Amino acid sequence: MRSATQGKAAEEELRMYRGREGQWAFLLHRLSGLAILTYLLLHVFSIGSFIFGERFYMAIHETYDLWPFRIGLLFVTAGVVYHAFNGLRIIIMDFTGFGVAYQRQMWYGVLLISVVAFIGAAWTLYPRLIGGY
Repeated sequence: MRSATQGKAAEEELRMYRGREGQWAFLLHRLSGLAILTYLLLHVFSIGSFIFGERFYMAIHETYDLWPFRIGLLFVTAGVVYHAFNGLRIIIMDFTGFGVAYQRQMWYGVLLISVVAFIGAAWTLYPRLIGGY
């Protein structure tokens, strides 16, 4: 049977990890990694599809010109930037003594850089987003 102290400690431990920055950083890092992997697989498939002929290759690239893929390009850009800078944040936390103390502030910096990259990509890709190729 659990003592009252053990029950309180377990409850504190559960409450500690609900929705804090570290948990969001972990989740977004995994999701951005999966998005990058998906993009890489699509890229390899589309380049490799040329072996089936030019018509098949062009059909795939016409599909990539649909609006969900054009919008997805923005999110892949932000995902790559987030994943890269969050990875640097993790390296700093792992290899320095002060990194853990500033992990929350560094994560907000990573988010800011990712948002700026998203806006920059949207600005640069605006003609393509609206009109396609």
